[in-house]
Amino acid sequence: MKELGEELLDSLVHFGFKLLIAIIIIVIGFKLVNFILKRFQKGKFFKHIERSSQTFVSSILSVLLKGLILLTAIAELGIPMTSIVALLGSFGLALGLALQGGLSNIAGGLMIMVFKPFKVGDFIDTHSDSGTVTAINIFHTVLNTYDNKTIVIPNGTLSNTTIVNYTKNSERLLDITVTVDYKTNLNKVKKLLTKIAVDSNYNIKPEETLVALKEHADSALVFTVRLWVLNEDYWHAKFELLEIIKNEFDKVGIEIPYPQLDVHLEK
Repeated sequence: MKELGEELLDSLVHFGFKLLIAIIIIVIGFKLVNFILKRFQKGKFFKHIERSSQTFVSSILSVLLKGLILLTAIAELGIPMTSIVALLGSFGLALGLALQGGLSNIAGGLMIMVFKPFKVGDFIDTHSDSGTVTAINIFHTVLNTYDNKTIVIPNGTLSNTTIVNYTKNSERLLDITVTVDYKTNLNKVKKLLTKIAVDSNYNIKPEETLVALKEHADSALVFTVRLWVLNEDYWHAKFELLEIIKNEFDKVGIEIPYPQLDVHLEK
């Protein structure tokens, strides 16, 4: 019994020593991986990678390197690599069945990286969420809304939905709707709106400016004003033109009507 106790004690000490080394490998290894990733992210090669792909590449490298550290630590415990591979295979199969959504997110992230429907810095709309893309990670994409809220969307969802990318092209058509009273002279309105649109500092293609009567509505004539502006100037141009149109209409006595209802009483 004494010899058995001594052997058991020796085995526990030996295993404890290996366990300590494995823990040290994990702790130092993870810190080393973080250090390597930080140096890599500051390097010239990383800076030449497209901004949209940087966070995705960092995520992949982090997972792979830390996985390698964990395998090294497990091997240090004396577990044969063949057993580890078999265990990982079984675990991977079970994990894959349990985390099908996670795997679809990884696949979705790869599709986004390859086909590039959007990149970091683009303003996109998924018809349920909209915002500026701030990061594309291995599992999800992060949006920042105009009112500074953060939205995290799984990549699998993004890769299987319709996405409107508002900033992919450098130019955008600004379409403004203007209503006037039925008694207003049409030529007068068209000339004034054309002058306002053509003279706008935001109008990058004055020769393609369009002003036309769009609709005979219930209470007003509806005009459309279309002009090309730079994408980053879209909202500034729209707000400024709406203000100018109202001021200019007031100067020449053109009324912007509100909904009206005529009631006729019969005796």
